[in-house]
Formats: sequence, structure tokens, C-alpha cells
Amino acid sequence: MQEKPKVTVSRTRRSDSAAKDFSFTQADVPASNGLASFRASAWDSFKKLSLPVTTDEAWRRTDLRLLPASDFKLPQDGAYEDLPVVPDYLLKPLTGEQHGGQITLLPGGSKVELDETLAKKGVIFTDFRTAENNHSDLLKKLIGQIVKADDGKFAALTSALAQNGILLYVPKNVQVEQPLHSVLWGPGANLAHFSHLIVFVETGASVTYVHEAASPEESTPAMHTGIVEIHVGENANLRFVELQSWGRHVWNFSHERARVERGGNLDWIFGAVGSRLTKNFSDLDLAGEGAQGRMSGFYFTDGTQHLDHDTQQNHFAPHCTSDLLFKGALKGKSRSVWQGMIYVAPGAQKTDGYQANRNLVLDDQARADSIPGLEILADDVRCTHGATVGKLEQEPLFYLKSRGIPQREAEQLVVEGFFDPIMQRIPFEGVRERFQQAIQDKLSK
Repeated sequence: MQEKPKVTVSRTRRSDSAAKDFSFTQADVPASNGLASFRASAWDSFKKLSLPVTTDEAWRRTDLRLLPASDFKLPQDGAYEDLPVVPDYLLKPLTGEQHGGQITLLPGGSKVELDETLAKKGVIFTDFRTAENNHSDLLKKLIGQIVKADDGKFAALTSALAQNGILLYVPKNVQVEQPLHSVLWGPGANLAHFSHLIVFVETGASVTYVHEAASPEESTPAMHTGIVEIHVGENANLRFVELQSWGRHVWNFSHERARVERGGNLDWIFGAVGSRLTKNFSDLDLAGEGAQGRMSGFYFTDGTQHLDHDTQQNHFAPHCTSDLLFKGALKGKSRSVWQGMIYVAPGAQKTDGYQANRNLVLDDQARADSIPGLEILADDVRCTHGATVGKLEQEPLFYLKSRGIPQREAEQLVVEGFFDPIMQRIPFEGVRERFQQAIQDKLSK
């Protein structure tokens, strides 16, 4: 596989960060037999890297000077017992009548369930602590192979400190019919939550996996940093749904990358409605001939929320297809940033790449930045991109109100119509209902 030139996305190391650094020490790195060297190396990377600043290209539109980094502390084992419990609605199936397995990640603990028939087929779906004890060789082999610890300050921090995580391994040619589900629940003031997800789907296998990160509203800041590593093997299929419902006090950072091998297919669905600030790197690497990847994003901001999504569609092999559509609406003084790049490596002929970002600005003080990009180093390709930022169209509003529909309901119908292309890309009724409820909740404020 040909590597992408480093100049495409800057991960600049700087030492002049205006924000205070974290107060974590090497003593906070979890003890581990199998992952000790990995975590020690990640800690070294964390110490060498400074917090990003707005002169770093990838962070130009996301300012961390108000991040209270030095205030954050680690949850203690069993701490979740004295914190708000997970709401029932987060544990209900979103992609079927029942789960094939479910994991709940809590501060200092976890709950794991997996259908026995899947376990007998060799499917591994468990939390990190169990994986370190029962599947240490596999975990050691897979961790840090797709997202590197030195990809950034937050990637290094997560790699070094994350004990809360999930290992999903689907063996060759195994078809997982019932969806798998996990919830990361992050209550608590001044807590730093770390999560590391590894999804490895072997040749010819298929699975649907839904992961949601959420928390109650708090008055005191908290933080989440996460890593998601995805491998889709030859002729394998993965549907991955990722929902972000953090409270408005949460600073949220993640590095996510998927590698799709020859003939593999990934359908990657994002939804983001929470957090105070989110900075998310999502990379799709089409590594084998004929690989396909689709990325569908939904976001809705209000108040002073700030969501920044940085996406990459990297075509490293011939005859690959990528398709990205992100749509968002903004209220209040909120801001969204989407920066996307389609990269086509030399020799990746017959590439078909598409990306689009559409934004609906509902208030004058809201702002959407949309920056698509292409970097093409092959000569037989089809790559297109587009971006729009606009306000509510008055003509459909006038039409609806002339039929006796009140202003608020008319606006909701128009907004739902705006998001309909995203809804059509989501084959799960429960996920669509969750997004539609988010639209109603945001518009009612």
C-alpha cells in the first residue's frame, strides 16, 4: 500500500500552546503485562507533543485556549456506583429487535453481554480489561496498527491511558446477523474519559456495530478523548454507526481511521448533537483494489457548541469508490467546521470519489465553515466535491404557513426535509428516529 504524502494533513508539533497542559503523570499509565511497552511508547509521544494551537493547520478554526486541561482527573475503579446511571433509552436496540451483544462502558468498570452462538463461532466482543486478560496476544497484535499514538497529542494521551475500550473481532467468513451495540457513559465533574475501540473484520465476514458516547448535563467541565481503529478485510462488510450525545460541558477529541482491503465495504454513519467542543479526525483508507467506503454525517448544533470534523478519503488502490455526505444545521451562536480531502495516490486509477457538505444556518450568529479539497496524483479518475451554507428558504415556509401550519412546525418540516438525504442513507429505523428526535429537541429550544 502506498503511503499518503505527509503534506496533505498537518499534525504539526508545537511548543507554544497557550493552554495549560494536562496534570497526568506516568504513574497514571495503567499497569499491563501485554500492553506495557505500547503504553510506555505512547506516553513518551504524549510528553513530546504540545497541545495544538490555531497556527497548526488542522486546528486553525478550533481554539483550545479555554480547555481546563490541568483540572481533569481519572475516574477511579467503581466510581460509577455513585454517579448517574445510564438512561434506559441508550440501552435499547437501534438497528434491530434485539442485540447480538451489548457492552456498557462506565467510569472505572464495564458490563459485557454476548450471544453464546456468536462466541462459539469465534466472535470476540468484549471490553479492554477482559481482552487484556483473555485475548492479550490478539489485542497486542492489533492495537495501534491503524491509529498511531504519534498522530497527535490526544491520540498519544488516549493510547497511553485508555483502559475503557472495546475489542470486536469477527473471524473469517462469519456472518453476524444480529447487530452489536455499545454505550460509553461518561458522567462526573472534572473527569477525563478515555476510550479505545478496535474493530477487526476478517476476510468474507460481516457485522453491524452501533456505538454511542453520552453523558448527562453537568455544570463542571469534563473531557473525552478517543481512538477508533477499524479493519475491514477482503470482501468483508461492516456497518458502523457512531453517535455522539455528550453533555454541553464535555470537551471531546477523537482520532478515527478505517482501512478497507480488496473488495471490502464499509458503511460508516456519524451523528453528533452533543459536547461543548468536538474535534474529530476521521480517515477512510481504501487500501485494496475495489474497496468501497461510504461516510454519512449528521450534526445539529445550538447555543455556543463547536463541532469540527476533519475527514479524509484516501484512495491507495485502483477501482476504489468513496462517497461522503455530511449535513448539519446550526442555531444560536454555535459553529461547525467541516474540512474534507479526497486523496488519490499514484497508480490508483479508476478511482470514483465524491464528497459533499451541506449546512443550514438557522440564526444570524451561527457560523458554518466548509472546506472541501482534492489531491489527485492519478490521471484516470472521477472525483467531485461540493459545499453549501445557506439559510431557511422562505418559499417553502410561506407555502406551509399558507396551508395553516404554524411557524415552528413549518420550520421543523423544512429542516427535516433538508436532512432527508442523510436519513435515506441510513438503513436503520431506530437511528433515523434518534436523529429526528434530536431535530425536534434542538428546534424546541
